[in-house]
This record gives sequence, structure tokens and C-alpha cells, in this order.
Amino acid sequence: MFGSGYTDLFFLDEPTALAAGHRPCFECRRERATAFVRAIDPTGALRAPALDAQLDRERRDGRNKRMHPLPVDDLPDGAMFAEGGWAFAIRGDAVLPWSFAGYGTPIERPRGSRVAALTPPTSLRALANGYHPEWAGLEEAPQLHP
Repeated sequence: MFGSGYTDLFFLDEPTALAAGHRPCFECRRERATAFVRAIDPTGALRAPALDAQLDRERRDGRNKRMHPLPVDDLPDGAMFAEGGWAFAIRGDAVLPWSFAGYGTPIERPRGSRVAALTPPTSLRALANGYHPEWAGLEEAPQLHP
């Protein structure tokens, strides 16, 4: 039995969890959680309760998922966005179609447009500042095939 603040949340991988507005767990993934927080706040002053409240504000609009219209060119590796009813994860020059079963065949990353970012701004900052999420089933960047 875990403490009263523990919630059973399990995701395909870290890009998926970050897009849902969550962070690595300090209970079972302390090293990852510490790296995530340090990428957001190098001073180490940011504490989990404040971070959780911030992520919650950024991930929800009432009971709905909050999306953030941003230029696709500005999204870092590990960010996810929605387009045409589908979700995609950014990995290098590719985007990976997302599903509950895993990622689909990589396609060329779009350029020059705005997309509905699923990953909250705070998590985007961690990714942009060097936090490297752990991907399900991807050891290296996907290869685009003509």
C-alpha cells in the first residue's frame, strides 16, 4: 500500500505520460523525476506539489484536455501534438503516429505550421532543456524511408 498521495498511473512511455500532463514519479523513478525537475528549474527550488499544481493547470480546461497552439517547428523531441484526430510524437525529423498499441511508421515532420500541442508548456520546457524521455520500443531515432 502506498501513501495517500500515490496514484496508479501507467502509460506507454514517458512522451505519452508527459503529454497527459504527468511527470516521472519521485517514489519509483526518483532519478528520472529529479532530472525532469532540474531541466525545468536548475536551482532545485521547484518542489513536487507546486510542479503538480502547475502541470494540472496546463493539462486541463475544466474536464477537457487543454491543448496549446504552438508552432510545430518549436516543439522539442518527445513532445506530442494532435492533428486531424490523431496524436503524434516528435522524434528528430520524424513524427510518430501514436496509438494505445504503440507508435506507427514514422513520417516526415511537418514544418511551418501551428499544431495543437498535447504536451503542457512546463514539460515542453523540460524537453527543450535537455530532458530525454524514455521511449517505448525505440532505442534510436526512427529512420524515414522514401
